[in-house]
Amino acid sequence: MSASTERLHDVRFPGEPDDYRDARDELLRAEIDLRRQIEAVAAGRRELPLGGELREDYEFEEWDPATAHARTVRLSELFEDGKDTLFLYSFMFRPGERGLPLEVACPACTSIIDAMDGEVRHVTQHINFAVVTKVPIDRFGAHARTRGWRHARLLSSAGNSYNPDYHAEDDDGNQLPIASVFVRRDGRIHHQWSSELMFAPREPGMDPRHVDFMWPLWSVLDRTPDGRGQDSEPKLEYR
Repeated sequence: MSASTERLHDVRFPGEPDDYRDARDELLRAEIDLRRQIEAVAAGRRELPLGGELREDYEFEEWDPATAHARTVRLSELFEDGKDTLFLYSFMFRPGERGLPLEVACPACTSIIDAMDGEVRHVTQHINFAVVTKVPIDRFGAHARTRGWRHARLLSSAGNSYNPDYHAEDDDGNQLPIASVFVRRDGRIHHQWSSELMFAPREPGMDPRHVDFMWPLWSVLDRTPDGRGQDSEPKLEYR
């Protein structure tokens, strides 16, 4: 048996033919290479020097259930004691049937936070996490209730320039789904990383995939014979 056809493990599944196992082992080698590359990129991400220091301690709004009113929270206050990393996801609202700006919640962003909301309690054992949107906090909270979100910290940037400053909004006011990481070092807050793959050149027929890492929908479909398909965009309602 040549090195290229050497078995990588002793596991066989019921009824599988040899040509399947040969093809699967070849694909498994590619998956191993991909795993190494993913870790190499993650290591490079961890080794990035500090990015730009925060120029403004942005004031966001969040809902205070104790008072049933919105309250102000600064970006610096999103850092809990002992947690020096903050992950912010910029959630889009976009024009709807009436063509009004910020009219409806983005189904794709909704799908992402549908999944992340359940993971928040695990993620926040290690870092701080919040979701930011441009609409007023009462509208964002109303959407969250329709989805049953219970754990993600929800913020409104309606009263500040966070979205355009950190490229979650274009020059025409359109919202962009950008994930950003901030770190606190020696009492100062720095931008550390954002999902810039959104702005990088794209492969033909391929979406930017810049936030796929927090979107399990595609990870599951990518492992099926039909893949992502041509009409698999998430929806706000299913019947």
